[in-house]
Amino acid sequence: MSNPRWQGIFPAITTKFHADESIDAEGTARHIDFQIRNGVHGLVTCGSLGEFSTLTLEEKLEVTRIAIEAAKGRVPVLANVSETSTREALRFIQGANALGVDGYMVMPSVIYVADAREAIANVRAMAEAAKKPIMVYNNPIAYRVDLKPEDFAQLADCEWVVAIKESCGDIRRVTDLRLALGDRFQLFLGVDDLAFEGLALGCDGLLAGVGCTFPRETVALYDLMKAGQYEEALKLYQWMTPLLHLDVSTKLVQNLKLIDLLVGTGTEHMRLPRMPVIGEERAFIERVVKKALETRPAKYQSVA
Repeated sequence: MSNPRWQGIFPAITTKFHADESIDAEGTARHIDFQIRNGVHGLVTCGSLGEFSTLTLEEKLEVTRIAIEAAKGRVPVLANVSETSTREALRFIQGANALGVDGYMVMPSVIYVADAREAIANVRAMAEAAKKPIMVYNNPIAYRVDLKPEDFAQLADCEWVVAIKESCGDIRRVTDLRLALGDRFQLFLGVDDLAFEGLALGCDGLLAGVGCTFPRETVALYDLMKAGQYEEALKLYQWMTPLLHLDVSTKLVQNLKLIDLLVGTGTEHMRLPRMPVIGEERAFIERVVKKALETRPAKYQSVA
C-alpha cells in the first residue's frame, strides 16, 4: 500500500439533523460541499463533533454514504470508527468499505478504558479488517485512553496505520512523537486552539472543528504556516482564537452548531440529551461571533 500522505485541513464534520432529530441528508451534503469549495483537504464523518454517540451503526453508515456522494472524489472521506466493541467496529468497517470510503479515523477504545495492550490490539484488528489507510485518534482527555509515542512505535509495523490525530492537550507531545517516530506517521493536531503551535512544530495538518464554519480561514492559516509567513499567520490565528476556544469544551457540539446558526451555515438542531445553550453561555458565544464577523479578514473569507 502506498501511504496517502494526508495533510492539510480535515474538518470533523457536524451531522445535520431536522428538528425531529432525523438526519438531514441534504443539509449535511450541502455543508460538506461548502467546505470543499472553500479548500479543505479532506473530511471525517461521525466523530465527537458529529455526535457519534447518538447515532446507530446504520445511521453512521448513512452519514458516510452522504459524505462520499457529496465529496464526489474531490477530497478523501474518512469514516470515524467509534463502536464500543471490536466486533461492532469490524461490522461498521465492513459496511463502510462496501460504500467505498477512502480511509478511517479509529478510536483506540470507547467507554471502556483500555490499557495500551488492549488498545493496540483493537487498532490492529480494525486496520487489518479495513485494509485501508487509518488515522488513530488519541484523546485521553475525553476518552481516557492515552497512546504514547512508545505505544505508537509498536504500531509502526502495521502498514495501514498512516496517521495520528493527537488531542492530548500537551503540545510537547508533537515533538515527542517526531523524535520517537520520525516521519513514520502523518501528525494531525486535534485541539483547535493549539493550531498555530502544532503547525509551528511540524504537524502535517489540523483536524479542525471551527473549520466547519470557517473553512477558508482555517485553510489560509495552514497555507501561511507552511509558507513560513508566520507573522501573517499569527494575526489570523489571533483573530480565530476566541472562536477556537469554543471547540475545546464538553459543549463543543452545542457551541459550534450555534456558531453555524449565527454565521448562516447551518442549523442548531442536535440530538438529546444535548440541548442548545441558553442564558449567559449563549450570550457569550453571540458576542464572540459578532466580534469575529465584524473583524473578519476579507482576503481569507469563506464563500457561501
